[in-house]
Order: sequence, then C-alpha cells, then structure tokens
Amino acid sequence: MSDFFNSGWSYYVAIVSLLGIAFCAWLLFTQRKWLRRSTAETVEDTGHEWDGITELNTFVPRWWTVMYISVCVFAVIYLVLYPGLGSYKGTLNYTTAQEVKRSQEALQARIQPVYDRFKDMSIPEIAADEDALQIGQRLFLNNCAQCHGSDARGGPTFPNLADQYWLHGGEPEDIQKSITEGRHGVMPPWGSQITPDEASDIAQYVRSLSGLAADPIKVARGKRGFDAVCVACHAADGTGNTALGAPNLTVNTWMYGSSEESIVETILNGRDNQMPAQKGLLTEDQIRVLTAWVWGLSNKDKVKEEN
Repeated sequence: MSDFFNSGWSYYVAIVSLLGIAFCAWLLFTQRKWLRRSTAETVEDTGHEWDGITELNTFVPRWWTVMYISVCVFAVIYLVLYPGLGSYKGTLNYTTAQEVKRSQEALQARIQPVYDRFKDMSIPEIAADEDALQIGQRLFLNNCAQCHGSDARGGPTFPNLADQYWLHGGEPEDIQKSITEGRHGVMPPWGSQITPDEASDIAQYVRSLSGLAADPIKVARGKRGFDAVCVACHAADGTGNTALGAPNLTVNTWMYGSSEESIVETILNGRDNQMPAQKGLLTEDQIRVLTAWVWGLSNKDKVKEEN
C-alpha cells in the first residue's frame, strides 16, 4: 500500500480514505437527533402493509450510531499506526513483507533440525538416503514440477532432468549451481545472415547428426552452413558445449521438437530460455537435498553403489 510509482496515486488514495471517514462522521452528526430521541416520540407508519405485516419508519437504535462512531475513531487510529494513507508508512512501520519474512524465518528455524543431519554428507550420499529422497521429491514437486513435470522429464521448452544429457553439466556441483543461481540460455537468431533455404539445409544436417531421416543432398549443403555459423557453440561434431549451455545435437533429445520446421524456426529466430534462481526461495541445505534428488534421477547406478 505504501509503494507507488508517483505521488499522484499516493495523494489520491489518502484523500479517498480520509473523505470516506469524514463523510461517515458528517452523516452521523447530521442525524444526531436520533441520539436524543425520547420515549414519547411516536413511530411513523409508512402506510404499507402486506399479509398482516405493517412497514414502520423506526428510529435508528442508539447502539448502531455509537458503533459507527467507534468505527470512525478506530479507522483514524488505524491509519495513524499502519500504512493506509498513500505512501505514509504509519508510526509502527509495519509491512506485510516484514511479516512474511518473520514467518519464513520461524518456519526455517523449526525445520532446520531435519536438514542438519545432511550437512556433512556429500551429494551422492544424500541421494542414497531414503529420508533425504522423500524430502527432495517434495521440494521438487513444490518448486520445480511446474516446469519440468512431476516426473522431471520436462516438456516442450523445458529440459528432461531424468536422462543423461545436460545443457550445463550433470555433475552434482553443476546441478547445484543451476538450482542456486539459475540459468539463462540464449540461442542467437540467424535470420538476418542466412536465408530460409540455407536454414532448411542446416536443419537437415542437424537431423542427420542424431540419426533422424534427412535429405542427403541438403545434408551436404547443410554441413557447410553448420560449419560456418554453428560450430562456435555446438562444436564441429555437434556435441555441444556445457559451458555455454549449447545442447548436444547428436542425441535424439529435443526441447523444441525435431521436425525441420521447428529446427528452422530455432535457427532463424533463436531461442531464449531462463531458469529462475532458487537461492532466494530455498536455503542452502534445501538446495543440496534437492540437488541430490535430481542428480539421482540420472545416476541410479551410482546411487546403488552408495547403498
């Protein structure tokens, strides 16, 4: 309530709030005669009657008027103590962000003993612990499944975390870095430098690298185009570069589809994907447990060795 991009909205909210209270107080003041009503006063009959029920114009009860006066007084006190008048923060400097932070800190303090047991364990050791796996799976479902799926096998535009192919490396430290700091993968667009026909040739060559059906004539032409514009990131043999997040094009694993149309779209217009950093949402201990769970998906044999 206290954060505005310009002072105009701040003044607007403050004026509306104060005018609302002032109007209620004015209305009660103008009707103050109801506070001085006497028992001798008669109740006005409106003349409306239906099924034996007569409509009367009765006086406002005293308790109702006192209640609304109390509400107005409460509103003024509240707006002095708490934010509510535009950008005025209140004398208590209360913010919901502080409240959320305190709640999060209290929660972390309660659950920290659960993670203390894993502090001195390596990622492979954590991946072999049944209790840690259950915690890691819950962390994944709560924080990662929205993009990577509940089975971690990804989907269109989201990588599969259960196979052996990693854009930024599949070692425990690589996965932990990805979760902690996030990743930003960018495939630059080449539409301004190559024609759609040239992109089609390159797409056919790329399909051939992973054993997919491809036109041999286009493959020959496409290799020359690939060597000219693609090898800097994907390497001469198409196996990619984890330091850059460039995918391995020799395996039949595709984030955007393996059709020629999809590959041409990628070449001409590029791609821009971002994995959000989790370091502000999860503690270091939670990230280590989550890392162990993800690492274990593609390293089941190594997990068995730890057991």
